[in-house]
Amino acid sequence: MMKQIFGRRKASKTADKELVGGRRHAVLNQQSGSGDADLSGQQQVLSGTGHTYGSGNRMGFQESRINDALFSSYFRTLPSIKDVPNTEKQNLLIIKLNMCCTVFDFSDPTKNIKEKKIKMETLMEILDYVKTANTKFPEIVVEGITKMISANLFRTLVIPPREKKVLQAFDLEEDEPLMDPAWPHLHIVYELLLNFVQSTETDAKLAKRYVDHSFILRLLELFDSEDLRERDYLKMVLHRIYGKFMVYRPFIRKAINNVFYQFIYETEKHNGIAELLEILGSIINGFALPLKEEHKLFLVRTLIPLHKARCISMYHRQLSYCITQFVEKDGKLADTIIRGIIKYWPVTNSPKEVLFLGELEEILEATQPSEFQKCMVPVFCQVARCFNSSHFQVAERALFLWNNDRVESLIRQNSKAILPIILPALEKNINEHWNPAVQSLSLNVQKLFSDREPELFAECVLKYEEDKVREEELKLKQAAAWKRLDKIASAKVTCGEAVLVSPTLPRQPSGV
Repeated sequence: MMKQIFGRRKASKTADKELVGGRRHAVLNQQSGSGDADLSGQQQVLSGTGHTYGSGNRMGFQESRINDALFSSYFRTLPSIKDVPNTEKQNLLIIKLNMCCTVFDFSDPTKNIKEKKIKMETLMEILDYVKTANTKFPEIVVEGITKMISANLFRTLVIPPREKKVLQAFDLEEDEPLMDPAWPHLHIVYELLLNFVQSTETDAKLAKRYVDHSFILRLLELFDSEDLRERDYLKMVLHRIYGKFMVYRPFIRKAINNVFYQFIYETEKHNGIAELLEILGSIINGFALPLKEEHKLFLVRTLIPLHKARCISMYHRQLSYCITQFVEKDGKLADTIIRGIIKYWPVTNSPKEVLFLGELEEILEATQPSEFQKCMVPVFCQVARCFNSSHFQVAERALFLWNNDRVESLIRQNSKAILPIILPALEKNINEHWNPAVQSLSLNVQKLFSDREPELFAECVLKYEEDKVREEELKLKQAAAWKRLDKIASAKVTCGEAVLVSPTLPRQPSGV
């Protein structure tokens, strides 16, 4: 009796499923608008493959990670999209997109060779379909493409063993970058995404349902990839998204800003800062004038603090370009930028100082004379310190500023304020620096001033000699004071009395 009851229930459930399935396929066939719908509600079978297709627009998408036992049955060679009738092309494309959601393990090159080859060929065919499309992509295709792309690209990035090193020992320039073994498939997926975004057949209003905020944030996460090839594709893709989806522009700028904040104030470790800055360089170039307050805050709170990172050499070229773009857009920002860079000027990192001097030259070249006068004193106080650097490359780079005609013109116009600042450093180099090239360059700079403005030069030399005499006298007084203190302390050390000495020397000014 019980067997009969349960048997009826099972049969009833099976019948219900068949009924629901038949209704679902019928509805999907109606949505497609195709006159070839099978009224029985069953999907047709592509000859020789075992895969089914229908005329409907809705098919199940999944991020498949099929186990080895199912690969052979799931991955079969399907007919080419070009070889099937037009009424069947879209549905065959959906099947192929769904099949390509399967992600393989590339750590073992001997594993699933046949299936990997089929997937690669299928990806190339889908890429060709997107490139040659001459009608707008319907929503089902947009959904299928974005889900397949998400399944393949959005993954946990492989962290190389060197991540466990102490931060000070980490050097991206010396360590070999990691190459993703899955790149044979990934680069086709990236090419597909790039062509899909920039295609004229992709409707931005429709596509933004799937290329949404979450999609963009996950793309940004991939910028930390060790693989330079992947970061290059990401740079192109994000730039195209920024251009095509105008509504996302503030969001993308804010999201990139957050990546920079985390890098500056938390980790100081990210592989894609250069690429993100390259994107921003073209974005800044397109800013309308006058600049919005939002963009000025980005400059002050993000771009300038990026100078403090120890690995700045990895992205300095792109950062310098962004900074210079701001000066060219709004000349009044030059003073803020230069003072900000001086704030983060390195003390013990000579290669970084050379980079800063190169950037300073580019900024000064774009600075207007009126703005230069606001910051010339702190600038040349710093340049004078660089003259006397024991690292000859730093001293040489600072002295090479006079080789730039634009910078030299600014200096010449303000020589009365600049020469008194740099003359002591030049004299010290000529008399004491160990490097002959630095001595020779210092003499050349000094000769420029003496030939062009002999009276000002003579006046500055006289003041320098007077200051030097006063400095020597002060040193003698200090030495005598220490000697007297030492004598008094030695005389009273045996009796245990406190040594009190009234001040006999004038207090040294803070500026000396």
